[in-house]
Amino acid sequence: MTTRAYDLFKRLLDIVAAGIALVVLSPVMVIVALLVATRLGRPVLFVQPRPGKNGKIFRLRKFRSMRDIDQARGLVSDAERLTTFGRKLRSTSLDELPSLWNVLRGDMSVVGPRPLLVEYLSKYSPEQARRHEVRPGITGLAQVSGRNALSWEEKFALDVEYVDNRSLALDARLVLATVRAVFVREGISAEGHATMQKFGETNA
Repeated sequence: MTTRAYDLFKRLLDIVAAGIALVVLSPVMVIVALLVATRLGRPVLFVQPRPGKNGKIFRLRKFRSMRDIDQARGLVSDAERLTTFGRKLRSTSLDELPSLWNVLRGDMSVVGPRPLLVEYLSKYSPEQARRHEVRPGITGLAQVSGRNALSWEEKFALDVEYVDNRSLALDARLVLATVRAVFVREGISAEGHATMQKFGETNA
């Protein structure tokens, strides 16, 4: 199967998988939404512009896992805003469930490079920017290879490796590896950070 043919087939798989998952997991999503509203307040969804295929901007949806910024209470950095509940939400990947709607819409795929911040677009090298040749994914090669424990350079190299080698067999392997990674809960945070140091930042 050619890459173009697989991309068309993969889109069909994404629609079927996301549609079924949204129906089957709807009770779980309702429970998580109620817990987020109780523990962190409203809105329960975190919505943020992210670049998709070919750099086209879309609105990513996830469950909130952080408190709002509140300088008076000292809640400014990610580490200060991320609660124990939020950490558990992220470690189980339950915060990602609303992104299935992005998959159904065509903004994302189940498997692909993670959608990062819009501000990174101007910072990529030409080779790193190739990660946007495909739809971003809920999970991907970098996520099952270490998540935030990897350096940015390692993650981008894996993203481009996925772009060059994407196939049904690889996607199936990555989905299975993702299930394992969720249970193992490794690489959720980079060393010394609540999540991951921003791309292009250096430690003071």
